[in-house]
Amino acid sequence: MAKQVSKVVQSEVAPQAITEETTIGDVVKNYPEVVDTLLSFGVHCVGCHVSEWEALGDGLRGHGMEEEEVQEAIATLNKVVEEHKSESKQGNNFTFTGLALQKIKEVLQKEQKAGLRIKVEHGGCAGFSYGFSLTSTPKDDEQVVEEAGVKVFVSPFSLEKMKGSTIDYVDGLQGAGFKVSNPNAKKSCGCGSSFG
Repeated sequence: MAKQVSKVVQSEVAPQAITEETTIGDVVKNYPEVVDTLLSFGVHCVGCHVSEWEALGDGLRGHGMEEEEVQEAIATLNKVVEEHKSESKQGNNFTFTGLALQKIKEVLQKEQKAGLRIKVEHGGCAGFSYGFSLTSTPKDDEQVVEEAGVKVFVSPFSLEKMKGSTIDYVDGLQGAGFKVSNPNAKKSCGCGSSFG
């Protein structure tokens, strides 16, 4: 009888997005909104090649957490994920990777600007192109979207075109900059800044 009760209780509990078996690499890749929270727990190796394959529970324990603290940390991370989903439903139609957020914060601080303007315009070799610039104030038609302390100014048109996108920062052979992974793009160009 006790087993049946326990099964009923388990089926009523919503599954967690992040568990202690989730690798740190998957946490950072799939839930970039929790990177700042991980850093606040003392897990500063989120970008380390070793941590990518390490289970989150092992990583937290490796940073000196006791079992109860590990469970509290995982609960906190899941709360951040749920809050982020809720905010996304309210209008933030795109997300940033942890590295992109870090780079934006660095540049905003260095240039003493308030936010990043993202603009989707007609043009480019595939039909539309992305534009990124630093600014201190939004334009009248722009919405202010905030993620992990970073303000982004974006027009309703651009927001609609970027629905579901992830913005990353890449440093490769063709130079460094932001890369947008846009699920709405039916075609894209090799330059990485144009889509259709």
